[in-house]
Amino acid sequence: MRPWLGRVVVLVALLLAQPALAQENDTVVLNFKEADIQALISMVSEQTGTNFVVDPRVRGRVTVISGAPVKREELYRIFLSVLRIHGFAAVPGDGVVKLIPEVQAKQTEVPTVAPPRTGRGDEYVTRVIKVDHVDAAQLVPILRPLVPQSGHLVASAESNVLIVSDSAANAERIAELVARIDLDGREDLEMIPLRHASAAEVVRVLTSLHGGGEGRRGQMQMVADERTNSILLGGDPKRRVAIRAMISHLDTRIEGGNTQVVYLRYANAMDMAEVLKGLVQGMDVPGADGREGRGGINIQAHESTNALVLSGPPDAVRDLRAVINQLDVRRAQVLVEAVIAEVSYDKITELGVQWGVGNPNSGVGVINFNRSGSGIIGVAGGIDAFLRGAVATPPNLGDGAFLGGIGTSGSTTIAALVRALAGDSSSNILSTPSLMTMDNEEAEIVVGQNVPFIAGRSIEQSGQAFDTIQRQDVGVKLRIKPQINEGNSIRLEIEQEVSQVAAGATAAADLVTNKRSLRTIVMVDDGEMVVLGGLIDDVLVQTQDRVPGLGSIPGVGRLFRYDTARKEKRNLMVFLHPVIVRDSAVQEHLTASKYSYIRAEQLAARERGALFMSRDVAPVLPPWEELLNLPPPYEASNAPAAGNTIDVRPPPARP
Repeated sequence: MRPWLGRVVVLVALLLAQPALAQENDTVVLNFKEADIQALISMVSEQTGTNFVVDPRVRGRVTVISGAPVKREELYRIFLSVLRIHGFAAVPGDGVVKLIPEVQAKQTEVPTVAPPRTGRGDEYVTRVIKVDHVDAAQLVPILRPLVPQSGHLVASAESNVLIVSDSAANAERIAELVARIDLDGREDLEMIPLRHASAAEVVRVLTSLHGGGEGRRGQMQMVADERTNSILLGGDPKRRVAIRAMISHLDTRIEGGNTQVVYLRYANAMDMAEVLKGLVQGMDVPGADGREGRGGINIQAHESTNALVLSGPPDAVRDLRAVINQLDVRRAQVLVEAVIAEVSYDKITELGVQWGVGNPNSGVGVINFNRSGSGIIGVAGGIDAFLRGAVATPPNLGDGAFLGGIGTSGSTTIAALVRALAGDSSSNILSTPSLMTMDNEEAEIVVGQNVPFIAGRSIEQSGQAFDTIQRQDVGVKLRIKPQINEGNSIRLEIEQEVSQVAAGATAAADLVTNKRSLRTIVMVDDGEMVVLGGLIDDVLVQTQDRVPGLGSIPGVGRLFRYDTARKEKRNLMVFLHPVIVRDSAVQEHLTASKYSYIRAEQLAARERGALFMSRDVAPVLPPWEELLNLPPPYEASNAPAAGNTIDVRPPPARP
């Protein structure tokens, strides 16, 4: 019953773990998520034909996911890696493999290997490394940090060898380092060639580490030969052992070699490339003019991915990366909220009397005040031409009230024309534009109309006239360029303009616009308010035309005068409120507040309703919270039901 019960337990564990195992063309796809390690051991034993003896202390849950099918011969190496991650070791024995805690593996019958068969991957082995020229005991303190606590490293003084008990991969790594350190040090000077690092850079690091001057530490001497990329090392043979070990550690391959791709997060690659090319011109590197050449530095910008491609000596590339890291930072933004308030007022009054007296025998006398093209002569001539049929349209008398009459006294004809005009024009403009822009970047907002103006007129040979139209923006314009200084002060370059088409303008060839603009540079603290503008003008103009003598007579003189009074007053105030936005949280808060304000206005408009329409026709923005809720990811929306087993693989790459 016990063997049968054991099989049931393993089967239940396999079902609970829900591993997905697919076999096709001698390949295996693994998918264990929080599965019992015993289930994994059983599956590996079945697939590889390996017999395992499992220590009772080998327990736990493991996760193994293979995105693509793996070959059967690779399955065992993956299994060894899983064991090592969870603190267990596989010790080969006579026909079986013992699975025990890693801390006790070195005390069991670990197989001893030697080249060319040195074990595979994370397989636990013992390896004897022979040392020919250096005292093996001197290498133990140098190599001991490379061996984990569960491993073992000891030196045998009698045979001058190192004994390592660890994974096969780490034991091979230790052997490679020993081969590079174990050099004949009987000569006073030795040359150490480097394969990956720069000789000058390694000498600089070692000199700084040992605190020597000109590459010296006691009797040690280090000189870099840049032509062969080698280090000339001389001095005490015993001390050279530690120096050679340090050189071996520093001479490691850098991912990407001497050519590296740096993806920028915030800065622009084209602008960054120009800065770096100007910087390398001052570097003491052969060919450091930014052009490609042997030993030089080449900097190229890839605009599509916003990345930089750096090629050159490792030390120069490292310095450039340090500069990039300091320049490629998130730049602060500035939100400028403006309040533009303008109140203008124009008032004009006119009152005048004009006379005309004529006799065929005695001649004609006229009192003519030709204000705004409404003189008595022009009015009389236009009326006469219209009555005689010379023109098809009556004359344009202009604005205001006209009262005229013609009478006779004997053979003398008397005509009088009275004109009265009172005009008021006022405007009240309130605009609250807001702009957000990055530090040291210019931003502009224009709210208004594009008004056509007559720029010129031409007449063809046929006599037809053509007007040249030029369109201009009329409304509110705001252009700013903020610069954040040390602390929270902001330097603002401001250009602001308010323009509008004037109402009731007379005696003008085309439209007349009222324009108020300012251009200034101010310094404002974060969150403070600054005011610009004020009372622009307050003008009172009074004009009086009269007949000398007669116009000065009290009372009766009113019949021989033409009076005009004009009052103009303009008041423009601009308030600016800059706020520094340093992170996304502040930006989201400001955006949400503006969004909520607009939505509240739309809801109020919906409540008021539309004439003869339902309330639902009024558009309303969705709530702010709905915009922040993204749809579920693909994996979550297509997750299988409980109890089903599928082979989860990553989606195919986008073309």
